[in-house]
Amino acid sequence: MNRMWKFGITIMATLLLVSGCQSTDTETDIPDTEIASIEEVVEPQVEQQELAEWEIAFRRQRFIGDLLYDALKALQQDRLLYPIDDSAHGRYQRVLAIDPGNQLALEGLQNIVARYLELAATASRQGRFAAAQEYIDRATFVDRSAPAIREAELALEADRNSGDLVFELDMQELAAESPVMIERLAEIADQAVEHRAFVWITAPTDEKGRWIYGTMREQANGFRLRGNIELGGYAVIRLRMPQQQSAREPHRDQAEQLVSSY
Repeated sequence: MNRMWKFGITIMATLLLVSGCQSTDTETDIPDTEIASIEEVVEPQVEQQELAEWEIAFRRQRFIGDLLYDALKALQQDRLLYPIDDSAHGRYQRVLAIDPGNQLALEGLQNIVARYLELAATASRQGRFAAAQEYIDRATFVDRSAPAIREAELALEADRNSGDLVFELDMQELAAESPVMIERLAEIADQAVEHRAFVWITAPTDEKGRWIYGTMREQANGFRLRGNIELGGYAVIRLRMPQQQSAREPHRDQAEQLVSSY
């Protein structure tokens, strides 16, 4: 009986030992062949996800590039704020909505401001003060923090307070070189002689500009008019008073060339 009991104890101990060894050596119940199959499925899924992410990033960058290209074309063609759906400003804003730190878009907005201020300076020089103010307002809309805006406002204010005389000409009468236009130019020439003013002519073509000057010179009764011709989409004459001329000496050479050409 004792021998049977000892034999039973030995058998139980052996089974426990074998069972313990099996539990420590077995890490999974999944066969090795199935593990390899799972790995083969996971790797293509990861590659497909990476490819999809790359395609999304590529399309995003291409879309931004197209917007920047179209914005530059609009800027070069002076489609700055308008038309709203086809303007440089609109496209740069769309880029910044996607990529807020895009340097090219930020620089593009500053270029719009600079262009508006350039147009404002030209309009102010020609005596079109309302147009100059409108350009400054548009620059302010794009970026009110631009330092050059304040400088443009001061320059416009100085031009407005210069005491210069500004005359807008009727484009149809000018095109026809009508007697009405000749009479109008004679009146302006009289004031130019009276004030000894510098005559700044803005005309749609060089031919019309020279006709304006020649007509005024004929009406000046021999007085030597000094002036300059600038091309633009308007017909405007600005008589610059003598106290303003010293600040504009660079135009004297142009004036002398214009006078000597007749």
